Amino acid sequence: MSYKALEISYDFPFFLPEELDEIFKAHEKVEFQKGDFILEEGKTANEYYIIEKGLARSFVNDFNGNEVTTNFFVENEVVIEVSSLFQRIPTQENIVCITDCECWRFGFDTFQELFHKIPNLREWGRSWMSQQLFAYKQRSVEMFTLSATKRYLNLLEQKPQVVQYAPLKQIASYLGVTDTSLSRIRKELVSHPKKI
Repeated sequence: MSYKALEISYDFPFFLPEELDEIFKAHEKVEFQKGDFILEEGKTANEYYIIEKGLARSFVNDFNGNEVTTNFFVENEVVIEVSSLFQRIPTQENIVCITDCECWRFGFDTFQELFHKIPNLREWGRSWMSQQLFAYKQRSVEMFTLSATKRYLNLLEQKPQVVQYAPLKQIASYLGVTDTSLSRIRKELVSHPKKI
């Protein structure tokens, strides 16, 4: 069985081979269809996932009932709603598959057991969490400091699968622009690529 996505996600210099083997075997392979919810608003997360193949997104409903995309999850990334999983509270977010997805599921109870048993898993967790915190901080700053065009180009560079498979409306809400603005940005990039 190939553990490629797990090997990439748990790439941490201090893991011993036997520790990784135990962690990998604690994951269960699961499949979702396009449109399936991995987590729904109001429910408490009882696991996290690592995407082997496919694309998913998280979104919230704003005060007017509009969907606002909060994140996209691509292959080899951890799909998680941290506050719901670790604080054991109902989530405000939805996580849904944009394409068919193959994932590795890691249940909360098993994670807790191994977290206490394998010190390097705790160290990996701290490292992963700090990287995520940095990424969220960076994104929130870029929403104010970068133009919509630059934010779109960054997304295109970092997660090209999103631009390839996600509907325009979802990408626009993630970038904080209207569908019309995003259409205009894409047209400008196609007709004047050197100017940007």
